[in-house]
Amino acid sequence: MSLQAGIVGLPNVGKSTLFNAITKKHILAANYPFATIEPNVGVVTVPDTRLDYLVNLYHPKSIVPTTFEFIDIAGLVSGASEGEGLGNKFLSHIREVDAIVEVVRCFDDANITHVEGATDPIRDVEIINTELILADLEIATNRLGKIEKKAETTKEKEAIKEVNILKKIKESLEKSIPIRLLDFTEDDLLLIKNFNFITAKKIIYVANVDEIAASIGDNDYSLKLKEYAEKENAGVVVMCAKLESDLADYQDEERANFLKEVGITNSGLDKLIFATYDLLGLATFFTAGADECRAWTFKRGMKAPSCAGIIHSDFEKGFIKAEVMSFTDLENAGSELRVKECGRLRLEGKDYEVQDGDIVYFRFNV
Repeated sequence: MSLQAGIVGLPNVGKSTLFNAITKKHILAANYPFATIEPNVGVVTVPDTRLDYLVNLYHPKSIVPTTFEFIDIAGLVSGASEGEGLGNKFLSHIREVDAIVEVVRCFDDANITHVEGATDPIRDVEIINTELILADLEIATNRLGKIEKKAETTKEKEAIKEVNILKKIKESLEKSIPIRLLDFTEDDLLLIKNFNFITAKKIIYVANVDEIAASIGDNDYSLKLKEYAEKENAGVVVMCAKLESDLADYQDEERANFLKEVGITNSGLDKLIFATYDLLGLATFFTAGADECRAWTFKRGMKAPSCAGIIHSDFEKGFIKAEVMSFTDLENAGSELRVKECGRLRLEGKDYEVQDGDIVYFRFNV
């Protein structure tokens, strides 16, 4: 399934530098606003040692890891909701993503221009959040003006329900409360899905620190950002985008040794990838054999037929059963044969919720 996370932030906070690192591509990362004009899209591989284990066990002809897309979107400035900077062009790009990765400058550097004059992570976050709220408020207000008249005249239940939801959204946005912090049912969310409200999307903050702070784990700026994010139940990943970008071309062993030397235990990139993956409620199941070992992305809670449909629509239409073994059982047993002998290979039906790490063979008939 194709899922996207949009990298956003003020100009010159390190968005494009971060993008260079996570995709190992080298796009323009210039020291002036709007160095990125068109959104840059990169496919990110999700590191997974379980897939490595399966490859060593089955020695397949083909290996396909699970991936999702990161999109680097042009820097946002105060007044974007009214057309300042790249304005509506930026906002149209961000409406299409599944989640938001907001890069926040948490370092001082006199050689890198700050669009607001000085480092202040909370001010920067609030500038962006205000613009996104204003953009959503405009959409909610415009839609309310149209649907309210219809609801009053027709008394249609769906129209009345939409009016009530939009009023709730409008009132909250006017109080600077993003939509993601409101309580909605699945039906409610389905009703407003086509509006692509930006503040309804899940968000994670990246505290872009210098190398010293990255080795320690935090600085005063990142601690303030964490305190802010905690109030809206958002996560924060602390990393040095420049360091990660410099390491992007290193081999895995070289990268690990260098990080160890500078006192960083885990790559900031890996932390960001896992955090974003988790933010979207994603998990991984596997198909494995001599021809191919492949990791498949699915949303937690999906049942076996829907997961089969990720592979091919015919698998879902003609679903019969799923042969399932957990990765843990396979690893403990050492072979697929031993899993079967231990009675740990299961046949599951249509109501089975696929679990993270399941190794699945789908039986189907079309």
